[in-house]
Amino acid sequence: MGKGIPHISIIIPVYHGEGSLHELHRRLTQSLGKITSGYEIIMVNDASPDRSWAVITELCERDNHVKGINFSRNFGQHYAITAGIDHSSGEWVVVMDCDLQDQPEEISKLYEKSRQGYDVVFARRYSRKDGFFKKAGSKLFYMIYDYFTETRYDSTIANFSISNRSVIENFKKMRERNRSYPLFIHWLGFNVGFVDVEHAERFSGKSSYTFSKLMNLAIDVVISFSNKPLKLSIKFGFIMSLLSVFYGLYLVIRFFAYDIPVQGWTSLMVAIFFLSGLILANMGILGLYIGKTFDESKNRPLYIIKDTAGSL
Repeated sequence: MGKGIPHISIIIPVYHGEGSLHELHRRLTQSLGKITSGYEIIMVNDASPDRSWAVITELCERDNHVKGINFSRNFGQHYAITAGIDHSSGEWVVVMDCDLQDQPEEISKLYEKSRQGYDVVFARRYSRKDGFFKKAGSKLFYMIYDYFTETRYDSTIANFSISNRSVIENFKKMRERNRSYPLFIHWLGFNVGFVDVEHAERFSGKSSYTFSKLMNLAIDVVISFSNKPLKLSIKFGFIMSLLSVFYGLYLVIRFFAYDIPVQGWTSLMVAIFFLSGLILANMGILGLYIGKTFDESKNRPLYIIKDTAGSL
């Protein structure tokens, strides 16, 4: 380890963290002290509406291991993780949440597993302490992701992980706006290990991830990682066209063979509205991809830093 370079960097996105940050810092200090004295704790305040930034600056004044980043507005959890990683320098980087559901005492398990030759080690929450709707939303998110990307992803795995510097440097090259930290890490293709950890109750507050936010995240991730929705719309359009040709032939045969006239203004209007709806839906899917491409072409920064604290 080079002089002045921390051995471990801890990246913590913070939102509604006022009630847990002091306890988080205390437990992190105890846990990391058993591994190494060379560590840094980077807390990224995602424009939290409470006093999270005031608590972070207080911790930075008390402990020179702590560094703080304050966003100008709310950008989202995965952007906060990206900002922390961009400003980290440790040989190993741990990403964890601020609510103490990811327990600092479990970092040693991740670190020990990484010493077995893994580039990345993810924590696997064998007994999640989330509410029913949070669990259901998470499972639905990964079902959608698995289906559209044709992969298998374990819903018990989230952000809590440790990665070596090589993984982190490659992650930093990925600057697209539709971001998901664990999915990006898996996409990189490094040697990934897993370790079971105990998932705790939230220390304070409640989760900011609503069902609606999870579904929006699922849509963004699917569009970022897969073009399967476009392929499905093409296949569906082809099937509908084929069925309409067969139905047209059926009507022609009935008319000429059995002298049965084609009737039904109502059925005609229903068919028109049905097909118009399909066309609009397919245009909407295409529009999502075009819109995301437009967002990427703007090349705006992923986040804006308003303030920093500590020796950042």
